[in-house]
Amino acid sequence: MTFNPLEHHGIPLDRQLRTWRELDVEPIDPDKSDPYTRCRIIAMNGIETEAIFFSHNFARHCTDPVVRRKLAEVRFFEQQQQKAVNWLLPGLASVLETTISYEQVAVDLTSWVARMEPDPYLRQCYEFGLLEDFDHLYRYANLYELIEHRKAEKLVSDLTEIMPGRPTVAHHRHPVDNLRTPYDKDTASPLSKLHALTIMAAEQQTMNFYMNVGPMAIEPIARRLYQEIAMVEEEHVTHYESLVDQGETWWEQLVNHEYNECYMYYSFMETESDPRIKAIWELHLNMELGHLQIAADLMRQHDGRDPAEICAPELPQPVKFEPNREYVRNVLADQIDLTTLGEGFVAEAHERFVKMQEALMRDGQPASEQVIDLVRDTDGREYRSEPDGPHPVERLLADRPELSRR
Repeated sequence: MTFNPLEHHGIPLDRQLRTWRELDVEPIDPDKSDPYTRCRIIAMNGIETEAIFFSHNFARHCTDPVVRRKLAEVRFFEQQQQKAVNWLLPGLASVLETTISYEQVAVDLTSWVARMEPDPYLRQCYEFGLLEDFDHLYRYANLYELIEHRKAEKLVSDLTEIMPGRPTVAHHRHPVDNLRTPYDKDTASPLSKLHALTIMAAEQQTMNFYMNVGPMAIEPIARRLYQEIAMVEEEHVTHYESLVDQGETWWEQLVNHEYNECYMYYSFMETESDPRIKAIWELHLNMELGHLQIAADLMRQHDGRDPAEICAPELPQPVKFEPNREYVRNVLADQIDLTTLGEGFVAEAHERFVKMQEALMRDGQPASEQVIDLVRDTDGREYRSEPDGPHPVERLLADRPELSRR
């Protein structure tokens, strides 16, 4: 059955206010809940946070008081939604456990988007970032074992493999090499626009999370690892946000944001395994349908166009969190040694990349390598998932030892 969010009015704003009791949602049980329920919560918090940031940015550039009032009104309810979503995360989970879930989101959400992306260049951009988040999961899993003496596989429930990816030490590039070629707003598939907003939002919230929780860590190695990977997340946000056509009007961007929120809530409503959380996704979808109608009206009034001109006539296939082991392994086998040069991808360590590496590491190896050494010194081997067959990265690292010190 097709679903076109532009055809549904949803819940009007004057019926969206929730009380403090209603916002005081019961968190999920970290020991009993589906890891992908936790992933959906984290992903949806990123989508809501991006919508709020965008609305604030729009308001700061808008001179029309009527529009600013409408943005403020919708933004208030977006904030209530964000609080209900993010407060579903359990306070019992440590920051490091939540971090590992953040990276599981990055791996499996980016894998899904890359698999579904119709544009070859955009797909390459997602696959490139995927291999880096995959390695971040491996580094944090080792930090988790070192500090909390627990296995990360319990958190990801064997759904997501924990293995080396493109080594984090190789992620540090010159800033100009993090910019990509944007899609063309007039010719790009509506699905491509949704994908770009989704992954940009997910990476942005990860960047912000690490920026804030990193200095709260007590262990020096944890502080250093969060700092290093937080800098990579800055690269990722630059990488993904540059995919969005900078020529889109504010009204186009507003409609795309609201449409994407509808898409993600609809997707998670359709795929959620927990009935209680599913009901929250359904409620928020109906709220977002109301927000989309407001954005659509503003676009008609101020941009002189109908939102149907830029939006898909029906929602795409629902976004689904599911295992991507074989897909990730195949991407690893083909692309582990890629880096970027300008807006493209190359397999050679070019001069600008080499100079950046030398400048950053003139005082020694970064924390991403140190944490592996510490775990190996403590346990005799670094932590990774129990393999169910030879991992392609091992052969590649044997052939290219300069990619990693492991």
